Amino acid sequence: MDLSGVASALHARLPQLGDRIAQRIRADVEAYQDESLIPYESLRRSCTANADLVLSHFSRTDAADPSPARETGRIRAEQGMPLADTLHAYRVGFELLWTEIVEESRTHPEVTDAQLVSRSADVWALFGRYAEAVAAAHRETSAELALQREARRSALVEALFTGVIADRTTLWEAARELGLPEQGPYAVAVAAATAPGAEPLTGIESALREAQLPSAWRLLPDQQIGMVALTAPNAEETCVRILRRARARVGLSPGFASLRDTPQALRFARLALAGLPGSGPGVARFDDNPLAMLVAAAPAEAAHLVETVLKPVLDLPVVERARLLETLEHWFAAAGSAAEAAGTLFVHPNTVRYRLRRVEELTGRSLTDPRAVAELGAALAAVRSSGVG
Repeated sequence: MDLSGVASALHARLPQLGDRIAQRIRADVEAYQDESLIPYESLRRSCTANADLVLSHFSRTDAADPSPARETGRIRAEQGMPLADTLHAYRVGFELLWTEIVEESRTHPEVTDAQLVSRSADVWALFGRYAEAVAAAHRETSAELALQREARRSALVEALFTGVIADRTTLWEAARELGLPEQGPYAVAVAAATAPGAEPLTGIESALREAQLPSAWRLLPDQQIGMVALTAPNAEETCVRILRRARARVGLSPGFASLRDTPQALRFARLALAGLPGSGPGVARFDDNPLAMLVAAAPAEAAHLVETVLKPVLDLPVVERARLLETLEHWFAAAGSAAEAAGTLFVHPNTVRYRLRRVEELTGRSLTDPRAVAELGAALAAVRSSGVG
């Protein structure tokens, strides 16, 4: 069936037709009623181009170029219009255009109703092909925009962590774009990756957001680093609980108020991660054991401290060495109480006192001398962080 005459007649009033289609979409699709989201002129141009696309199909035998349909999908994705609303609008526009084709056919005696019915299936198949072109372009553009947003977001997070943003106004702008408040407190978390590029805290940003803790993250080859806004009640405890659920090795910085302090907080978080004992999952907060964190910050100096302070103990046979180090550790945990340490070790207090005297004899340091106690505590922390003993 030849509809070229119908198509030519409608082509002659294409601008008015595009305007009518745009008005119908505005009336029928609520998402298209926001002028700030989709300017009317943009919608009118798109409707006119797509009407021209369909009408041209009836004027020639070759396949119509789907580029206007693809352009519609691309533009709507860039404007933030959901794909479902875009396809809904496309269907509304197509239905109106088909109605206009049917009405115009009434003025062309050569076109019968039977011929129109016969051709309707081809027309809606055409709609399906063009709708697929709209959807494909929308998905492609949305994916590209998502990658661009993620790259931009990642770059802003990196800028905060490296301190390349120094201007106060720019810091605030970065925070707003990342969805973070302009004022602290904040904390930085660092999680160790089990393989290069592996994400140890999958879904962490969503989990924290559900707890009203905005955050921003960046994945490095060996770590995942993030800044968390501690704005909700009991925020730090909630953050730690969520981090523990991830079953990763995580270091957490002390809280800080200014975005300018982010690079230093990152260093503290990495020190907390380095000081996390063992090899299994866990969350280490820098403030939980500042001494261990300081030891982790200077591994070469810590090794020298161990050599200077605890070498005689470490040179003992394995069993005796482990016994003395464990006793010293429990004594520190008991705030210097031999009786309390004995209770946690399940031995007699005199046994603890004997072992402590043995440590004093071997190291030449008295546990009644505050300076000696500090040296032994630091050396013990270094031993434990290194996994020796």
